[in-house]
Amino acid sequence: MTDKIGVAHIYSSSNNTIIHITDITGAETISRCSGGMVTKNDRDKGQPFQAMLAAKRAIEEAKSKGITKLNIRIRAPGGHESSNPGKGAQPAIRAIARAGIRIGDIEDVTPIPHDRTKKKGGRRGRRM
Repeated sequence: MTDKIGVAHIYSSSNNTIIHITDITGAETISRCSGGMVTKNDRDKGQPFQAMLAAKRAIEEAKSKGITKLNIRIRAPGGHESSNPGKGAQPAIRAIARAGIRIGDIEDVTPIPHDRTKKKGGRRGRRM
């Protein structure tokens, strides 16, 4: 029996964690869940526990559609913002591993500026 392979795109910022599972080409969405879909408090959307719950929910839906193996792509905000993923990235990966899905590659796809993008705030910076 051949494995049905998918790609888990995990976007993790300080404010939210989004788990988006697609087919291997990335064109067809299989399941999608975010921290905001599993909590009612806005301040908790980026927390590790909500990321874990969101990953569990996305994985259950993907399993029901036949996915048995996942490649993981982690993304942080990037650009001139933070290039480090938020607090929810590692718990989301752990939840995927515990769900019984085999993990292939884990890669970081955070956008890196080749030149400097213009920062928010204008010439004199942000005034308080």
